[in-house]
Amino acid sequence: MFKALTHTFLYVLDQDEAIDFYVGKLGLELNTDSDLGFMRWVTVNVPGQPEVEIVLSSPEMGHDEETARAIRDLVAKGGASGLIFRVEDCRATYEALVGKGVEFTQEPTEHFYGIDCGLRDPFGNPLRFTQPAAVAQS
Repeated sequence: MFKALTHTFLYVLDQDEAIDFYVGKLGLELNTDSDLGFMRWVTVNVPGQPEVEIVLSSPEMGHDEETARAIRDLVAKGGASGLIFRVEDCRATYEALVGKGVEFTQEPTEHFYGIDCGLRDPFGNPLRFTQPAAVAQS
């Protein structure tokens, strides 16, 4: 049966701007940037985790123009899919990214599951960074 999740898709409205944001600001690694003729295949991954790729997909990938337009509208409204990244120190990650000009929609907040914060990428996709709560030792 299934062995692993290898790719997840995130719609972006400009792949070059997406690379600048996800690699240049967030610090992900560029895994693949290939011109396939009929489309551009761009993937990034968390450093040291190349087996799980985030496909920075254009709305046109595999869709007609009407559907692509609807996807662009949905992304811009923040209604498309998002991502949650696990971090070791949410507050330090937040401060480092604010220093790089990343704008957040929610500052680090404590919850029962840990500390997390929220932002949107340049296109409207929701992102969260979560520092899991410490597990009590018995």
